[in-house]
Amino acid sequence: MKISVISDTHDNIWKLDEAIPYIQKTDCVLHCGDLISPFMVSRLAQGVGELPIHMVWGNNEGDRLAISKVADQFEHFALHGEIAHLVIDELRIAINHYPEIALDIAKNKQYDLVCYGHNHIAKEESLDTTLLLNPGELMGLKGKSTFVIFDTETKVVEWIEL
Repeated sequence: MKISVISDTHDNIWKLDEAIPYIQKTDCVLHCGDLISPFMVSRLAQGVGELPIHMVWGNNEGDRLAISKVADQFEHFALHGEIAHLVIDELRIAINHYPEIALDIAKNKQYDLVCYGHNHIAKEESLDTTLLLNPGELMGLKGKSTFVIFDTETKVVEWIEL
């Protein structure tokens, strides 16, 4: 199974649209927060078809109530609050927005994959049996728009730069 991991889209519809063809070839989407506006929810949900989307709150979400209402219109879009705890293809996965929290979660060795965002810095790090992963920023504020495709079978991370 292949999982798209994205973060910090910050309303950049152009980069999201550019990423959609890659994401459509995967089986699931994890969003590590800072999607920002309700219109981005529908753009992502419609763009990926019926792929399951799991998202956590970032620190810059504009109108959380409106984002929640739009997300509720899509059965395949799940908002998990501050932290998501998932099992996908028998892998234990945690998602949150903040690097410090992700590091603490990864250190407890209860998860195979821990994903985060916030600092816009793409990073892949192994802590014992846990992969700690920041897909970088889709928005491109720091010059690079990146996200990853994670293969649950091979545990290989494919970096995509737009």
